[in-house]
Order: sequence, then structure tokens, then C-alpha cells
Amino acid sequence: MATYVIGDLQGCFDELQDLLKHIDYQPKKDVLWFVGDLVNRGPKSLECLRFVKKLQEKGRAFTVLGNHDFHLLSAYAGLQKFLSKSDTLDEILNAKDVEELMDWLRQQPLMVSHPVYNAVMVHAGIPPQWTIAQAQSYAKEVERHLQGNNWQRFLTEHLFGSQPNEWQETLAGWDRIRYIVNAFARMRYCDANGKLEFKLKLAPTNENRENAASHPAEFEPWFVFPNRKTKIMKFSLVIGLRLVQLMLIKYMQPTQVVYGEAH
Repeated sequence: MATYVIGDLQGCFDELQDLLKHIDYQPKKDVLWFVGDLVNRGPKSLECLRFVKKLQEKGRAFTVLGNHDFHLLSAYAGLQKFLSKSDTLDEILNAKDVEELMDWLRQQPLMVSHPVYNAVMVHAGIPPQWTIAQAQSYAKEVERHLQGNNWQRFLTEHLFGSQPNEWQETLAGWDRIRYIVNAFARMRYCDANGKLEFKLKLAPTNENRENAASHPAEFEPWFVFPNRKTKIMKFSLVIGLRLVQLMLIKYMQPTQVVYGEAH
């Protein structure tokens, strides 16, 4: 059995099928891990959602929630403020099985653990000051709201916003929940203490770093800080018939991953 980790689908269903053929995916034996953002931007978000849902219900796939997945759930719940002309969510929102799909999507976690390879998966990252155990606990705090009876109110009234952008264990209420979601689903850069920076979107190259105006020196990808409380494993992964780099948080025993296949 192989476990393949596949990055943001974002509605690219045909490319996903090409990828699965390329890696000789065996649906009765292999397991797929999807790193969130199943929908939006691409033309076949509905197909992607149905495909992953079907596999997950058979125990052949796992997924975590990304920012685009939260965006879809919020749109379904009635939040119109953040909708964009570039969104490709209408087919899902108008589908006959939209209620079933949304009920399934909101049950998905922010973080999953692999039962064999001693690894965990999140969409965006984990602040440097969190341990694996803390991250798992914080994820469950959010999941209780998302899976509860008042989940639509949670999304439309309390979730969205970029403040607070600094973590303190004493954070409480919706401020605490909002930071946790932003860390797991939106984080690109932060400082050594987990202060989130959302405006930086350029790649962390030396050229970009030299421009202090566009890239303040204290902000880096969360996984580069030497004193972070998680350990990192870097591996190559085939996505859309091309190699990309993906970061997977690793703890305990080492695991080798080659082109998405864990040995």
C-alpha cells in the first residue's frame, strides 16, 4: 500500500485524474492525502469535491480544510462579502447534493495524523511555538464549532479577519479560534513568535528578502525557524505531472517519501 500526498486541487479534476494515472494509483490498495483547498479557481470544483468525499467515506482518502474550503462553506452559509468574480463555486452551490456535500466538508479536520508513518498534515502550517500535541488540541477547538449546530453563524459572524495575528495561550473566545484557523489555513509567513503576516505573498527568495520594504527581515516561512517545536521533512511530490515541493511535519521516526509514495 502506498500513501500519496497531493496538494491543492482547487477544482482541477482532469489534472488530478492525469496525475493518478501517472503514478499508477491503485484505488483498492493506495491511500490519498489531500492537503486542503479542494475547490475554487479550477473549472471542476464539484467533481473534485465528490471524488474526495467518495474516497474518504471508503477510508481510502483523508483531507484537511484549507482557506478555499472555508470560503465555500461560508458562501453556502450566506456570507456574500468575500465572494469574487474569479470564484468557481456556483456549480457546487447549485448542485442537488449541496447540503450533503457541505455537511461532509464541515466534518473534515484541520489536521490529520498518519497511522503508520508518524506524520501529520495541515494545509498552511503550524506556528513555531506550537508542539504537535498542542496543534492537535487547538485544531479540535475549531472543529467543535465547525461540526456543531451553530456552524453557519460561526462562519458568517465570527471567523473571518486577520486579527489577532499574535498567539498567546491566554487568547479566548472568537479571537482564539480565529488565530487558530488563520494559522492552519492561511499562514504564509510569520515571525519566530508566531506573529502572522498575510500581506507577504512573494516566494522567500534571496532577491525578495533583499527588498526590506516588501519583505521585512523578521518574517519567514514558518518551517525555517531553528527553534520551532516541530521537526520538518521535505519531499518531492508529483502534482499535475510536475514535481513540486511540499512540507510535511514529521515527528518520531524518519519516513522516506519519494514522488508522493511513502516507504
